[in-house]
Amino acid sequence: MGRHSLPDSHAAEGRRGHPSTRRRTVAIATLLVLAVATGTAVAAKGGLLSFSESCEDSAVRLSVVASPDIAPAVRSIAEQARADEVKADGHCLVVEVLARDAHKVAEALAAGDTEPDFQVWLPDSDLWLERAKGLGEGIPVSPSDSVASSPVALAMVPSASRALGWPRKTYTWAELVAGALGSDRVRLGAADPARSATGLLALAGIGASSARQGGDSDTRVAQTAKVLAERMSDGDTQVLETLARSTSGAEEGNPKRNQAALISEQTAFTHNAEATGAGKLDLFYPEDGTPLLDYPYTLVNEARLSTAESRAALRFMNLLGDRDAQATFAEHGFRAGDGSAEDSLVAAAGGRKPQPYAEPAVEAPSDEELQETLGMRTITVQSARLTTVVDASGSMATLVPGRNQSRMNVTKESLIQALDQFTPDDEIGLWKFATTLDGEKDCRRLMETKRLGDPAAGGGTHREKLTAAFAALQPVPGGATGLYDTTLASYKEARSTYVKGKFNALVILTDGSNQDTDGISRSGLVTELKKLVDPERPVPVIAIAVGPDADRDEVAEIARITGGDGYEVSDPAEIQAVILQAIMAAGQNGRAAEE
Repeated sequence: MGRHSLPDSHAAEGRRGHPSTRRRTVAIATLLVLAVATGTAVAAKGGLLSFSESCEDSAVRLSVVASPDIAPAVRSIAEQARADEVKADGHCLVVEVLARDAHKVAEALAAGDTEPDFQVWLPDSDLWLERAKGLGEGIPVSPSDSVASSPVALAMVPSASRALGWPRKTYTWAELVAGALGSDRVRLGAADPARSATGLLALAGIGASSARQGGDSDTRVAQTAKVLAERMSDGDTQVLETLARSTSGAEEGNPKRNQAALISEQTAFTHNAEATGAGKLDLFYPEDGTPLLDYPYTLVNEARLSTAESRAALRFMNLLGDRDAQATFAEHGFRAGDGSAEDSLVAAAGGRKPQPYAEPAVEAPSDEELQETLGMRTITVQSARLTTVVDASGSMATLVPGRNQSRMNVTKESLIQALDQFTPDDEIGLWKFATTLDGEKDCRRLMETKRLGDPAAGGGTHREKLTAAFAALQPVPGGATGLYDTTLASYKEARSTYVKGKFNALVILTDGSNQDTDGISRSGLVTELKKLVDPERPVPVIAIAVGPDADRDEVAEIARITGGDGYEVSDPAEIQAVILQAIMAAGQNGRAAEE
Protein backbone atom coordinates (compact mmCIF):
# COMPACT_ATOMS: atom_id res chain seq x y z
CA MET A 1 0.00 0.00 0.00
CA GLY A 2 1.22 3.49 -0.78
CA ARG A 3 1.90 6.34 1.53
CA HIS A 4 -0.74 8.95 2.08
CA SER A 5 -0.44 11.94 -0.19
CA LEU A 6 -1.13 15.30 1.38
CA PRO A 7 -3.20 17.43 -0.99
CA ASP A 8 -2.23 20.82 -2.33
CA SER A 9 -3.20 22.56 -5.53
CA HIS A 10 0.43 23.35 -6.32
CA ALA A 11 1.24 19.65 -6.30
CA ALA A 12 -1.44 18.65 -8.77
CA GLU A 13 0.53 19.55 -11.86
CA GLY A 14 4.08 18.85 -10.75
CA ARG A 15 3.84 15.56 -8.86
CA ARG A 16 3.31 12.31 -10.71
CA GLY A 17 2.39 8.88 -9.46
CA HIS A 18 4.81 7.21 -7.10
CA PRO A 19 6.57 4.02 -8.29
CA SER A 20 5.33 0.70 -6.96
CA THR A 21 8.09 0.29 -4.43
CA ARG A 22 8.19 -1.17 -0.92
CA ARG A 23 6.08 1.22 1.15
CA ARG A 24 4.42 1.61 4.49
CA THR A 25 0.94 2.83 5.19
CA VAL A 26 1.29 5.90 7.38
CA ALA A 27 -1.48 7.80 9.08
CA ILE A 28 -0.84 11.51 8.56
CA ALA A 29 -1.65 13.36 11.77
CA THR A 30 -5.14 14.72 12.31
CA LEU A 31 -3.42 18.02 12.93
CA LEU A 32 -2.31 18.25 9.31
CA VAL A 33 -5.73 17.25 8.04
CA LEU A 34 -7.29 19.93 10.17
CA ALA A 35 -4.68 22.37 8.91
CA VAL A 36 -5.84 21.77 5.37
CA ALA A 37 -9.46 22.13 6.39
CA THR A 38 -8.91 25.32 8.39
CA GLY A 39 -6.78 27.35 6.10
CA THR A 40 -3.57 25.83 4.85
CA ALA A 41 -5.09 24.62 1.62
CA VAL A 42 -6.51 28.08 1.02
CA ALA A 43 -3.13 29.68 1.66
CA ALA A 44 -1.43 27.16 -0.60
CA LYS A 45 -3.96 27.65 -3.37
CA GLY A 46 -3.47 31.37 -3.23
CA GLY A 47 0.29 30.98 -3.40
CA LEU A 48 1.81 34.19 -2.06
CA LEU A 49 -0.34 36.05 0.43
CA SER A 50 0.10 39.70 1.17
CA PHE A 51 0.52 40.78 4.78
CA SER A 52 1.47 44.15 6.19
CA GLU A 53 4.10 42.89 8.62
CA SER A 54 7.56 41.98 7.39
CA CYS A 55 8.34 38.37 6.54
CA GLU A 56 10.98 38.21 9.25
CA ASP A 57 8.47 39.13 11.94
CA SER A 58 5.87 36.57 10.84
CA ALA A 59 8.21 33.75 9.78
CA VAL A 60 7.64 30.14 10.73
CA ARG A 61 10.87 28.19 10.68
CA LEU A 62 11.31 24.62 9.55
CA SER A 63 14.43 22.48 9.76
CA VAL A 64 14.90 19.78 7.13
CA VAL A 65 17.63 17.15 7.24
CA ALA A 66 18.33 15.69 3.78
CA SER A 67 20.73 13.15 2.31
CA PRO A 68 23.86 14.93 1.05
CA ASP A 69 23.08 14.20 -2.62
CA ILE A 70 19.67 15.88 -2.63
CA ALA A 71 20.38 18.57 -0.02
CA PRO A 72 21.73 21.17 -2.53
CA ALA A 73 18.58 20.95 -4.67
CA VAL A 74 16.29 21.16 -1.64
CA ARG A 75 18.29 24.09 -0.29
CA SER A 76 17.98 25.90 -3.61
CA ILE A 77 14.20 25.44 -3.54
CA ALA A 78 14.03 26.62 0.06
CA GLU A 79 16.10 29.73 -0.70
CA GLN A 80 13.88 30.59 -3.65
CA ALA A 81 10.79 30.15 -1.48
CA ARG A 82 12.22 32.58 1.04
CA ALA A 83 13.14 35.08 -1.66
CA ASP A 84 9.59 34.83 -3.03
CA GLU A 85 8.16 35.23 0.48
CA VAL A 86 6.18 32.02 0.17
CA LYS A 87 3.77 31.67 3.07
CA ALA A 88 2.28 28.81 5.04
CA ASP A 89 -1.10 29.69 6.48
CA GLY A 90 -0.23 33.37 6.41
CA HIS A 91 3.28 33.02 7.84
CA CYS A 92 6.44 33.42 5.78
CA LEU A 93 8.19 30.10 5.28
CA VAL A 94 11.87 29.95 6.29
CA VAL A 95 13.38 26.52 5.72
CA GLU A 96 16.85 25.50 6.88
CA VAL A 97 18.29 22.51 5.01
CA LEU A 98 21.02 20.41 6.63
CA ALA A 99 22.93 17.63 4.87
CA ARG A 100 23.38 14.44 6.91
CA ASP A 101 24.08 10.85 5.97
CA ALA A 102 20.88 8.82 6.09
CA HIS A 103 22.42 5.90 7.97
CA LYS A 104 23.57 8.21 10.76
CA VAL A 105 20.15 9.85 11.05
CA ALA A 106 18.45 6.43 11.11
CA GLU A 107 20.74 5.21 13.89
CA ALA A 108 20.13 8.36 15.96
CA LEU A 109 16.35 8.12 15.55
CA ALA A 110 16.36 4.41 16.42
CA ALA A 111 18.34 5.10 19.59
CA GLY A 112 15.88 7.81 20.61
CA ASP A 113 18.33 9.22 23.15
CA THR A 114 17.82 12.88 22.26
CA GLU A 115 15.03 14.93 20.73
CA PRO A 116 15.90 15.65 17.07
CA ASP A 117 16.70 19.22 16.06
CA PHE A 118 14.71 18.92 12.83
CA GLN A 119 11.09 18.38 11.86
CA VAL A 120 11.46 16.84 8.39
CA TRP A 121 13.78 14.11 7.16
CA LEU A 122 14.50 13.45 3.49
CA PRO A 123 16.56 10.24 3.27
CA ASP A 124 17.62 8.88 -0.10
CA SER A 125 15.61 5.68 0.35
CA ASP A 126 12.66 4.44 2.37
CA LEU A 127 14.75 1.48 3.49
CA TRP A 128 16.17 3.80 6.18
CA LEU A 129 12.69 4.24 7.64
CA GLU A 130 12.67 0.63 8.82
CA ARG A 131 16.17 1.06 10.23
CA ALA A 132 15.02 4.18 12.08
CA LYS A 133 12.23 2.21 13.76
CA GLY A 134 14.75 -0.10 15.41
CA LEU A 135 12.95 -2.07 18.10
CA GLY A 136 10.11 0.43 18.16
CA GLU A 137 11.52 2.45 21.03
CA GLY A 138 13.03 5.32 19.03
CA ILE A 139 11.71 8.56 17.59
CA PRO A 140 8.64 7.90 15.40
CA VAL A 141 8.71 8.84 11.72
CA SER A 142 5.77 9.42 9.34
CA PRO A 143 6.71 9.11 5.65
CA SER A 144 4.71 10.54 2.76
CA ASP A 145 5.34 10.55 -0.99
CA SER A 146 8.65 10.70 -2.82
CA VAL A 147 9.84 14.12 -3.95
CA ALA A 148 12.36 12.75 -6.49
CA SER A 149 14.05 9.51 -7.52
CA SER A 150 17.22 8.12 -9.03
CA PRO A 151 17.85 4.60 -10.35
CA VAL A 152 20.79 2.48 -9.25
CA ALA A 153 23.11 1.64 -12.14
CA LEU A 154 26.62 0.48 -12.96
CA ALA A 155 28.98 3.25 -14.08
CA MET A 156 32.17 2.51 -16.00
CA VAL A 157 35.06 4.44 -17.43
CA PRO A 158 34.79 4.44 -21.25
CA SER A 159 37.50 1.85 -21.93
CA ALA A 160 35.84 -0.70 -19.62
CA SER A 161 32.32 -0.04 -20.88
CA ARG A 162 33.39 -0.47 -24.51
CA ALA A 163 34.97 -3.80 -23.59
CA LEU A 164 31.55 -4.98 -22.40
CA GLY A 165 29.80 -3.70 -25.54
CA TRP A 166 28.20 -0.52 -24.20
CA PRO A 167 25.77 0.87 -25.22
CA ARG A 168 24.56 -1.78 -27.68
CA LYS A 169 24.83 -4.83 -25.43
CA THR A 170 22.50 -5.05 -22.46
CA TYR A 171 22.70 -7.30 -19.43
CA THR A 172 20.69 -8.44 -16.45
CA TRP A 173 22.08 -7.53 -13.03
CA ALA A 174 23.54 -11.00 -12.63
CA GLU A 175 25.11 -11.01 -16.10
CA LEU A 176 26.44 -7.48 -15.79
CA VAL A 177 28.21 -8.08 -12.49
CA ALA A 178 29.49 -11.46 -13.69
CA GLY A 179 30.84 -9.77 -16.82
CA ALA A 180 32.50 -7.02 -14.84
CA LEU A 181 33.99 -9.34 -12.22
CA GLY A 182 35.02 -11.84 -14.87
CA SER A 183 37.16 -9.31 -16.71
CA ASP A 184 40.73 -8.74 -15.60
CA ARG A 185 40.43 -5.19 -16.90
CA VAL A 186 37.52 -4.21 -14.68
CA ARG A 187 37.88 -3.47 -10.99
CA LEU A 188 34.50 -2.89 -9.37
CA GLY A 189 33.84 -0.59 -6.42
CA ALA A 190 30.73 0.06 -4.36
CA ALA A 191 29.54 1.80 -1.22
CA ASP A 192 29.19 -0.10 2.04
CA PRO A 193 25.70 -1.73 1.99
CA ALA A 194 25.39 -1.12 5.73
CA ARG A 195 25.76 2.62 5.15
CA SER A 196 24.59 3.16 1.59
CA ALA A 197 21.14 2.55 0.13
CA THR A 198 22.75 2.39 -3.32
CA GLY A 199 25.14 -0.37 -2.24
CA LEU A 200 22.44 -2.37 -0.49
CA LEU A 201 19.85 -2.09 -3.28
CA ALA A 202 22.46 -3.08 -5.87
CA LEU A 203 23.52 -6.12 -3.86
CA ALA A 204 19.91 -7.17 -3.36
CA GLY A 205 19.25 -6.64 -7.08
CA ILE A 206 22.12 -8.95 -7.98
CA GLY A 207 20.72 -11.69 -5.77
CA ALA A 208 17.17 -11.29 -7.07
CA SER A 209 18.42 -11.34 -10.66
CA SER A 210 20.30 -14.59 -10.07
CA ALA A 211 17.21 -16.13 -8.47
CA ARG A 212 15.03 -15.17 -11.45
CA GLN A 213 17.49 -16.83 -13.79
CA GLY A 214 17.55 -20.00 -11.75
CA GLY A 215 20.98 -19.31 -10.31
CA ASP A 216 22.15 -19.63 -6.73
CA SER A 217 21.33 -16.11 -5.54
CA ASP A 218 22.96 -16.61 -2.13
CA THR A 219 26.19 -17.69 -3.77
CA ARG A 220 26.09 -14.75 -6.19
CA VAL A 221 25.48 -12.27 -3.36
CA ALA A 222 28.23 -13.86 -1.27
CA GLN A 223 30.74 -13.81 -4.12
CA THR A 224 29.90 -10.23 -5.04
CA ALA A 225 29.98 -9.06 -1.42
CA LYS A 226 33.39 -10.60 -0.88
CA VAL A 227 34.82 -8.95 -4.01
CA LEU A 228 33.24 -5.59 -3.21
CA ALA A 229 34.47 -5.73 0.37
CA GLU A 230 38.01 -5.46 -0.93
CA ARG A 231 37.16 -2.20 -2.74
CA MET A 232 34.43 -0.77 -0.54
CA SER A 233 33.88 2.89 0.28
CA ASP A 234 31.63 4.59 2.83
CA GLY A 235 29.36 6.28 0.28
CA ASP A 236 28.72 7.08 -3.38
CA THR A 237 30.93 10.17 -3.35
CA GLN A 238 33.84 8.21 -1.93
CA VAL A 239 33.33 5.47 -4.55
CA LEU A 240 33.69 8.04 -7.33
CA GLU A 241 37.04 9.10 -5.91
CA THR A 242 38.37 5.57 -6.52
CA LEU A 243 37.71 5.62 -10.28
CA ALA A 244 40.48 6.02 -12.82
CA ARG A 245 40.78 9.73 -13.63
CA SER A 246 42.26 9.46 -17.10
CA THR A 247 42.91 6.97 -19.89
CA SER A 248 46.64 6.85 -19.26
CA GLY A 249 48.15 3.41 -18.83
CA ALA A 250 49.52 4.34 -15.42
CA GLU A 251 46.14 5.54 -14.17
CA GLU A 252 44.03 2.68 -15.53
CA GLY A 253 46.65 0.15 -14.49
CA ASN A 254 46.83 1.48 -10.94
CA PRO A 255 45.49 -1.35 -8.73
CA LYS A 256 44.02 1.24 -6.38
CA ARG A 257 41.81 2.62 -9.13
CA ASN A 258 38.45 1.14 -10.11
CA GLN A 259 37.07 1.02 -13.63
CA ALA A 260 33.47 0.51 -12.54
CA ALA A 261 31.23 1.47 -9.63
CA LEU A 262 27.71 0.75 -8.44
CA ILE A 263 26.23 4.22 -8.00
CA SER A 264 23.02 6.18 -8.56
CA GLU A 265 22.27 7.88 -11.83
CA GLN A 266 22.27 11.23 -10.02
CA THR A 267 25.77 10.60 -8.67
CA ALA A 268 26.99 9.89 -12.21
CA PHE A 269 25.19 13.05 -13.42
CA THR A 270 27.02 15.17 -10.85
CA HIS A 271 30.35 13.55 -11.70
CA ASN A 272 29.95 14.00 -15.45
CA ALA A 273 28.95 17.65 -15.02
CA GLU A 274 32.42 18.33 -13.62
CA ALA A 275 34.44 15.83 -15.69
CA THR A 276 35.91 16.35 -19.13
CA GLY A 277 36.59 14.01 -22.05
CA ALA A 278 37.50 10.47 -21.05
CA GLY A 279 36.86 11.36 -17.42
CA LYS A 280 33.12 11.08 -18.02
CA LEU A 281 31.32 7.86 -17.11
CA ASP A 282 29.09 5.54 -19.13
CA LEU A 283 26.07 3.94 -17.46
CA PHE A 284 24.73 0.41 -17.79
CA TYR A 285 21.05 0.00 -16.87
CA PRO A 286 20.29 -3.69 -16.20
CA GLU A 287 17.56 -4.97 -18.48
CA ASP A 288 15.76 -6.79 -15.66
CA GLY A 289 15.09 -3.46 -14.01
CA THR A 290 16.75 -1.33 -11.42
CA PRO A 291 15.61 -0.23 -7.97
CA LEU A 292 15.09 3.45 -7.28
CA LEU A 293 16.36 5.72 -4.58
CA ASP A 294 13.00 7.29 -3.75
CA TYR A 295 13.61 10.22 -1.31
CA PRO A 296 10.47 9.96 0.89
CA TYR A 297 9.35 13.19 2.56
CA THR A 298 9.18 12.19 6.23
CA LEU A 299 7.83 13.96 9.31
CA VAL A 300 9.84 13.34 12.47
CA ASN A 301 8.07 12.93 15.81
CA GLU A 302 4.91 14.27 14.25
CA ALA A 303 2.98 14.38 17.53
CA ARG A 304 5.51 16.88 18.92
CA LEU A 305 5.20 19.35 16.05
CA SER A 306 3.46 22.61 16.74
CA THR A 307 0.51 23.64 14.58
CA ALA A 308 2.71 26.16 12.78
CA GLU A 309 5.45 23.56 12.14
CA SER A 310 2.92 21.02 10.86
CA ARG A 311 1.44 23.51 8.44
CA ALA A 312 4.89 24.64 7.33
CA ALA A 313 5.93 21.02 6.74
CA LEU A 314 2.82 20.44 4.64
CA ARG A 315 3.39 23.62 2.65
CA PHE A 316 7.02 22.80 1.93
CA MET A 317 6.20 19.24 0.88
CA ASN A 318 3.70 20.55 -1.63
CA LEU A 319 6.20 23.17 -2.78
CA LEU A 320 8.72 20.41 -3.55
CA GLY A 321 6.15 18.82 -5.84
CA ASP A 322 5.36 21.84 -7.98
CA ARG A 323 6.62 22.40 -11.49
CA ASP A 324 9.44 24.80 -10.63
CA ALA A 325 10.79 22.57 -7.87
CA GLN A 326 10.71 19.53 -10.13
CA ALA A 327 12.70 21.50 -12.70
CA THR A 328 15.26 22.28 -9.99
CA PHE A 329 15.53 18.61 -9.09
CA ALA A 330 16.07 17.77 -12.77
CA GLU A 331 18.83 20.40 -12.98
CA HIS A 332 20.58 18.52 -10.18
CA GLY A 333 20.21 15.15 -11.93
CA PHE A 334 17.12 13.77 -10.20
CA ARG A 335 14.17 12.09 -11.86
CA ALA A 336 10.54 12.68 -10.94
CA GLY A 337 9.16 10.64 -8.09
CA ASP A 338 7.67 8.08 -10.49
CA GLY A 339 11.06 7.37 -12.06
CA SER A 340 10.46 9.19 -15.35
CA ALA A 341 13.11 11.45 -16.82
CA GLU A 342 13.97 13.39 -19.95
CA ASP A 343 16.52 11.80 -22.30
CA SER A 344 18.76 14.82 -21.80
CA LEU A 345 19.12 14.05 -18.09
CA VAL A 346 20.00 10.44 -18.81
CA ALA A 347 22.53 11.45 -21.46
CA ALA A 348 24.20 13.85 -19.05
CA ALA A 349 24.48 11.03 -16.51
CA GLY A 350 26.18 8.75 -19.07
CA GLY A 351 23.24 6.76 -20.40
CA ARG A 352 22.58 6.13 -24.06
CA LYS A 353 20.09 4.06 -26.04
CA PRO A 354 19.60 1.12 -26.39
CA GLN A 355 20.39 0.90 -22.67
CA PRO A 356 16.96 0.28 -21.02
CA TYR A 357 16.97 3.39 -18.88
CA ALA A 358 13.26 4.14 -19.45
CA GLU A 359 12.00 0.77 -18.17
CA PRO A 360 9.77 0.84 -15.06
CA ALA A 361 11.60 0.35 -11.78
CA VAL A 362 11.57 -3.14 -10.31
CA GLU A 363 9.63 -3.86 -7.16
CA ALA A 364 11.93 -2.98 -4.30
CA PRO A 365 13.06 -5.84 -2.04
CA SER A 366 11.14 -6.39 1.17
CA ASP A 367 12.56 -5.42 4.55
CA GLU A 368 13.18 -9.09 5.28
CA GLU A 369 15.06 -9.58 2.00
CA LEU A 370 17.21 -6.55 2.70
CA GLN A 371 18.04 -7.75 6.21
CA GLU A 372 18.96 -11.17 4.85
CA THR A 373 21.19 -9.55 2.25
CA LEU A 374 22.94 -7.50 4.92
CA GLY A 375 23.29 -10.48 7.20
CA MET A 376 24.67 -12.58 4.36
CA ARG A 377 27.12 -9.85 3.49
CA THR A 378 28.33 -9.59 7.09
CA ILE A 379 28.94 -13.29 7.57
CA THR A 380 30.50 -13.61 4.11
CA VAL A 381 32.88 -10.69 4.30
CA GLN A 382 33.82 -11.38 7.90
CA SER A 383 33.52 -15.04 8.84
CA ALA A 384 31.31 -15.63 11.85
CA ARG A 385 32.02 -17.44 15.10
CA LEU A 386 28.69 -18.08 16.81
CA THR A 387 27.84 -20.02 19.93
CA THR A 388 24.15 -20.93 19.72
CA VAL A 389 22.36 -21.48 23.05
CA VAL A 390 18.87 -23.03 22.83
CA ASP A 391 16.21 -23.15 25.55
CA ALA A 392 15.23 -26.77 26.24
CA SER A 393 12.83 -26.08 29.10
CA GLY A 394 9.52 -27.93 29.21
CA SER A 395 7.60 -24.97 27.78
CA MET A 396 9.36 -25.48 24.44
CA ALA A 397 6.94 -28.39 23.93
CA THR A 398 4.07 -25.87 23.64
CA LEU A 399 2.36 -25.97 20.24
CA VAL A 400 2.80 -22.96 17.96
CA PRO A 401 -0.65 -21.59 17.00
CA GLY A 402 -1.63 -22.58 13.48
CA ARG A 403 1.31 -24.93 12.94
CA ASN A 404 0.57 -28.06 14.94
CA GLN A 405 4.25 -28.17 15.82
CA SER A 406 5.99 -27.47 19.09
CA ARG A 407 8.11 -24.40 19.64
CA MET A 408 11.14 -26.67 19.79
CA ASN A 409 10.41 -28.37 16.47
CA VAL A 410 9.84 -25.08 14.65
CA THR A 411 12.95 -23.61 16.29
CA LYS A 412 15.05 -26.58 15.15
CA GLU A 413 13.81 -26.27 11.57
CA SER A 414 14.58 -22.55 11.52
CA LEU A 415 18.08 -23.08 12.92
CA ILE A 416 18.82 -25.76 10.33
CA GLN A 417 17.65 -23.40 7.56
CA ALA A 418 19.78 -20.60 8.99
CA LEU A 419 22.79 -22.92 8.98
CA ASP A 420 22.60 -23.06 5.17
CA GLN A 421 23.44 -19.34 5.08
CA PHE A 422 26.91 -19.90 6.57
CA THR A 423 30.12 -20.80 4.77
CA PRO A 424 32.58 -23.61 5.60
CA ASP A 425 34.85 -20.99 7.22
CA ASP A 426 32.19 -19.93 9.72
CA GLU A 427 32.42 -21.42 13.21
CA ILE A 428 29.24 -22.45 15.04
CA GLY A 429 28.64 -24.36 18.26
CA LEU A 430 25.59 -25.50 20.23
CA TRP A 431 24.54 -25.41 23.90
CA LYS A 432 21.17 -26.22 25.43
CA PHE A 433 19.75 -25.15 28.78
CA ALA A 434 16.91 -25.67 31.24
CA THR A 435 17.46 -26.10 35.00
CA THR A 436 19.79 -28.61 36.70
CA LEU A 437 20.43 -30.02 33.26
CA ASP A 438 23.98 -31.18 33.99
CA GLY A 439 24.13 -31.92 37.69
CA GLU A 440 23.69 -28.55 39.37
CA LYS A 441 24.40 -26.74 36.10
CA ASP A 442 21.57 -25.31 34.02
CA CYS A 443 23.35 -25.76 30.69
CA ARG A 444 25.34 -28.26 28.68
CA ARG A 445 27.60 -27.81 25.68
CA LEU A 446 26.53 -30.21 22.93
CA MET A 447 28.83 -29.15 20.09
CA GLU A 448 32.09 -27.26 20.27
CA THR A 449 32.27 -24.01 18.29
CA LYS A 450 34.32 -25.07 15.24
CA ARG A 451 34.58 -24.46 11.50
CA LEU A 452 31.59 -25.90 9.67
CA GLY A 453 33.92 -27.34 7.04
CA ASP A 454 36.17 -29.18 9.52
CA PRO A 455 36.08 -32.97 9.46
CA ALA A 456 34.21 -34.49 12.40
CA ALA A 457 35.08 -37.58 14.44
CA GLY A 458 33.51 -40.63 12.88
CA GLY A 459 33.27 -39.07 9.43
CA GLY A 460 31.42 -36.19 7.83
CA THR A 461 31.86 -32.51 8.62
CA HIS A 462 31.13 -30.35 11.62
CA ARG A 463 28.21 -28.86 9.67
CA GLU A 464 26.63 -32.30 9.28
CA LYS A 465 27.13 -33.17 12.94
CA LEU A 466 25.73 -29.80 14.02
CA THR A 467 22.68 -30.26 11.80
CA ALA A 468 22.05 -33.61 13.46
CA ALA A 469 22.50 -32.06 16.90
CA PHE A 470 19.95 -29.35 16.08
CA ALA A 471 17.51 -32.02 14.88
CA ALA A 472 17.98 -34.05 18.09
CA LEU A 473 17.08 -31.21 20.48
CA GLN A 474 14.13 -32.06 22.72
CA PRO A 475 12.40 -30.22 25.58
CA VAL A 476 13.28 -31.43 29.07
CA PRO A 477 10.04 -32.54 30.79
CA GLY A 478 9.52 -30.38 33.86
CA GLY A 479 12.62 -28.34 33.09
CA ALA A 480 12.45 -24.64 33.93
CA THR A 481 14.33 -21.74 32.33
CA GLY A 482 17.81 -21.26 33.79
CA LEU A 483 18.51 -18.18 31.70
CA TYR A 484 20.86 -16.14 33.90
CA ASP A 485 23.37 -18.83 34.85
CA THR A 486 23.42 -20.08 31.26
CA THR A 487 24.03 -16.61 29.83
CA LEU A 488 26.96 -16.03 32.16
CA ALA A 489 28.52 -19.45 31.58
CA SER A 490 28.20 -19.36 27.80
CA TYR A 491 29.40 -15.76 27.61
CA LYS A 492 32.51 -16.58 29.62
CA GLU A 493 33.38 -19.42 27.23
CA ALA A 494 32.63 -17.38 24.09
CA ARG A 495 34.85 -14.60 25.40
CA SER A 496 37.68 -16.93 26.44
CA THR A 497 37.67 -18.66 23.02
CA TYR A 498 37.44 -15.38 21.05
CA VAL A 499 38.97 -15.59 17.58
CA LYS A 500 40.43 -12.39 16.18
CA GLY A 501 39.36 -11.44 12.65
CA LYS A 502 35.97 -13.14 12.91
CA PHE A 503 32.56 -11.86 13.93
CA ASN A 504 32.21 -13.41 17.40
CA ALA A 505 28.75 -13.52 18.95
CA LEU A 506 26.58 -15.46 21.38
CA VAL A 507 23.05 -16.31 20.13
CA ILE A 508 20.58 -17.16 22.92
CA LEU A 509 17.06 -18.37 22.15
CA THR A 510 14.55 -18.58 25.01
CA ASP A 511 10.78 -18.82 25.30
CA GLY A 512 10.54 -17.61 28.90
CA SER A 513 12.01 -15.52 31.69
CA ASN A 514 14.56 -16.82 34.17
CA GLN A 515 13.02 -19.33 36.60
CA ASP A 516 16.11 -20.52 38.48
CA THR A 517 15.74 -18.96 41.93
CA ASP A 518 18.89 -20.69 43.17
CA GLY A 519 21.17 -19.16 40.54
CA ILE A 520 22.62 -15.73 39.93
CA SER A 521 20.24 -12.77 40.07
CA ARG A 522 19.50 -10.44 37.21
CA SER A 523 21.46 -7.61 38.83
CA GLY A 524 24.29 -10.02 39.55
CA LEU A 525 24.38 -11.09 35.91
CA VAL A 526 24.43 -7.48 34.74
CA THR A 527 27.32 -6.71 37.08
CA GLU A 528 29.33 -9.73 35.92
CA LEU A 529 28.77 -9.01 32.22
CA LYS A 530 29.93 -5.43 32.65
CA LYS A 531 33.17 -6.77 34.13
CA LEU A 532 33.64 -9.27 31.31
CA VAL A 533 32.94 -7.01 28.31
CA ASP A 534 36.15 -6.15 26.47
CA PRO A 535 35.97 -3.66 23.56
CA GLU A 536 39.13 -5.23 22.14
CA ARG A 537 37.47 -8.66 22.06
CA PRO A 538 33.78 -7.91 21.39
CA VAL A 539 31.28 -10.74 21.81
CA PRO A 540 27.78 -9.26 21.43
CA VAL A 541 24.87 -11.26 22.78
CA ILE A 542 22.03 -11.72 20.30
CA ALA A 543 19.07 -12.63 22.49
CA ILE A 544 15.89 -13.86 20.79
CA ALA A 545 12.69 -14.07 22.81
CA VAL A 546 10.47 -16.78 21.29
CA GLY A 547 6.72 -16.76 21.86
CA PRO A 548 4.36 -14.76 24.08
CA ASP A 549 5.85 -15.90 27.40
CA ALA A 550 9.34 -14.55 26.73
CA ASP A 551 10.39 -11.15 28.02
CA ARG A 552 12.10 -9.21 25.25
CA ASP A 553 12.84 -6.25 27.51
CA GLU A 554 14.67 -8.55 29.90
CA VAL A 555 16.86 -10.17 27.28
CA ALA A 556 17.41 -6.85 25.50
CA GLU A 557 18.75 -5.20 28.67
CA ILE A 558 21.17 -8.07 29.18
CA ALA A 559 22.26 -8.18 25.53
CA ARG A 560 22.87 -4.45 25.20
CA ILE A 561 25.53 -4.56 27.89
CA THR A 562 27.63 -6.63 25.50
CA GLY A 563 26.97 -4.53 22.37
CA GLY A 564 24.19 -6.81 21.16
CA ASP A 565 20.41 -6.50 21.42
CA GLY A 566 17.20 -8.35 22.14
CA TYR A 567 14.67 -9.45 19.53
CA GLU A 568 11.20 -10.92 19.72
CA VAL A 569 9.53 -13.43 17.41
CA SER A 570 5.97 -14.64 17.80
CA ASP A 571 6.66 -17.57 15.48
CA PRO A 572 9.95 -19.51 15.76
CA ALA A 573 9.98 -19.74 11.96
CA GLU A 574 11.10 -16.10 11.99
CA ILE A 575 14.34 -16.97 13.80
CA GLN A 576 16.40 -17.41 10.63
CA ALA A 577 15.71 -13.88 9.37
CA VAL A 578 16.16 -12.37 12.83
CA ILE A 579 19.57 -13.99 13.28
CA LEU A 580 20.79 -12.49 10.01
CA GLN A 581 19.30 -9.11 10.93
CA ALA A 582 20.89 -9.23 14.37
CA ILE A 583 24.30 -10.22 12.98
CA MET A 584 24.19 -7.23 10.63
CA ALA A 585 23.15 -4.83 13.40
CA ALA A 586 25.71 -6.11 15.89
CA GLY A 587 28.43 -6.11 13.24
CA GLN A 588 27.63 -2.51 12.34
CA ASN A 589 27.65 -1.48 16.02
CA GLY A 590 31.02 -3.10 16.43
CA ARG A 591 32.39 -1.28 13.40
CA ALA A 592 31.07 2.04 14.69
CA ALA A 593 32.74 1.42 18.04
CA GLU A 594 36.07 0.80 16.32
CA GLU A 595 36.04 4.13 14.47
